[in-house]
Amino acid sequence: MAHQSWSVLDAPNPTYLWTQLLVEELVRNGVHTFFVAPGSRSTPLTVAIARHPEAESVLHVDERGAAFAALGVGRAARGPAAWVTTSGTAVANGLPAAVEASVDGVPMLLLTADRPPELRDTGANQTIDQVKIFGDYVRWQADVPPPSDEVDPAYVLTTADQALHQTLRAPAGPVHVNCMFRKPLEPVETEASVAVPTAVDAWARGTEPYTHYPTPASSPPGPEVDALAETVRGTEHGLVVAGRLDSAAAADATRRLATHLGWPLIPDLTSRLRRGGREQPEQVPYGDLVLTSAAFREGHPPRAVLQVGGRFASKRLRLFLRDSAPEVWAVVRPDPSRIDPDHRVTHHVEAAVPAAVDALVARLEEGPRGTTWRDDWAGASERAGAVVQAHVQESDALTDPLVAALLTEEMPSEHALLAASSMPVRDLNRHAAPSGTGGPAFANRGASGIDGTVATAAGIAEGRDGPVTLLIGDLALQHDLNGLALLQDRPVVAIVVNNDGGGIFHFLPIREHDEFDPYFTTPHGHDFEHAAALFDLPYHRPDSPSALRSAYAQACRSGESALIEVQTDRATNRQVHDRLEASVERAVEEG
Repeated sequence: MAHQSWSVLDAPNPTYLWTQLLVEELVRNGVHTFFVAPGSRSTPLTVAIARHPEAESVLHVDERGAAFAALGVGRAARGPAAWVTTSGTAVANGLPAAVEASVDGVPMLLLTADRPPELRDTGANQTIDQVKIFGDYVRWQADVPPPSDEVDPAYVLTTADQALHQTLRAPAGPVHVNCMFRKPLEPVETEASVAVPTAVDAWARGTEPYTHYPTPASSPPGPEVDALAETVRGTEHGLVVAGRLDSAAAADATRRLATHLGWPLIPDLTSRLRRGGREQPEQVPYGDLVLTSAAFREGHPPRAVLQVGGRFASKRLRLFLRDSAPEVWAVVRPDPSRIDPDHRVTHHVEAAVPAAVDALVARLEEGPRGTTWRDDWAGASERAGAVVQAHVQESDALTDPLVAALLTEEMPSEHALLAASSMPVRDLNRHAAPSGTGGPAFANRGASGIDGTVATAAGIAEGRDGPVTLLIGDLALQHDLNGLALLQDRPVVAIVVNNDGGGIFHFLPIREHDEFDPYFTTPHGHDFEHAAALFDLPYHRPDSPSALRSAYAQACRSGESALIEVQTDRATNRQVHDRLEASVERAVEEG
């Protein structure tokens, strides 16, 4: 899109001076993507973004979806995108994405327009109380007054700098800047003067932010690392559990820790270690399935657990660790908030993962290269994986576990993976092929909602400037059909497993009760061919594993978005999982 000649201080009135300063300062701080939902009160923000030569605006009619797309950028880029919306209920539509970003530590800028003070609490149209509307879910918030020549415009610059510092410093998360605007909202000349102080004029001639905020280093506390090293020293029966890791450096450090200790490494899907990693004797990629065996669980309780990174998806693993009651359960992550739903954690080291691992390794002797304990875990994982691979190779029908394994086998190296909540993230965590290629895996597991998943995938594609494979269920896709509009310019191959309702409820105790169907199964009777046509997306409906391979490969080669619908049966899906896990249990115990 061509931009007109533009100068940050060339503003027709104080409102546009302020918004142009704000957008320029955000861009100088690395915010380049602005997800804009249409609205009148946000006109000054929208026009300032449209005029800026380096600001990329993404338009989306659904405020909720636009917010999740900004969340996706934050996940992929580890830096914030801006969500821009008008006043009223439009602002409230950002809450689900803000909650997810807050709970899972994702940077995000919520930039909302508001009415001026004289219109608040007066019954004025489209006016609600937006101050602190996101509550404690934001790391910081500012209620910016209407632009005026009586307020030093440097205030706008320092506010932008503080907001971005707060969104990026640990723990990362959303920030809210609520901007009041008076009419006229359009870029028209007014009688109000536009005074620019010397400091702002000097800033305008440069390219640096007004206020620099170096991100504080998250170094591990020496005494705490000493104490942790002392408690695990000499322990052979330990586990390294890798939760969500946001960088290759953190993943490499976690792998190095497991190798140094000689402990089994159980990686979560989002750890960057579950798929595509080099083979190691410590790797236990099928750890969730291994724990289907009661005999294995009873014979292999860990004495120590080092949980690195964020939370992990496997409930089975969590309950196993809870019931094992290890003497030491340490969480290592650059975030002060606890991950301890069962109240078993004995140490919490708040530090960047690479730094914490280096400090811990320096204090610990290298563990044995081969132990019965490590080999038991790795061997059990290999046998579980062989059962999954046999299912993929021998099945003539499309099943949920097969889809998860097949996609991760075939995924091109340039693709990232997004796993929707409910069954997709569980199936991928259990059944993904560890030898497959592909980029990092993401999941909205902070609050584990199904909303905004398609938009999140679009945001990830935007944030990493590369293609994404999305595995999603039918209800989650229905919940975010508007998000398909964002796929027209961003390569996302979306595979929807349509089992006509809430398949996960077949795994919960409610299935034994009369109210199960339809209150929890929620059948809808629809397919998604017309939805794909509505948004001009290529559509495929494979009816066999070979057809799925072909459709997925074709979609990936095209370099464009596509929708692939895999139809399965909910009740049969439960039976497939039961049979598969029974086979894994036998294989683990016979080995």
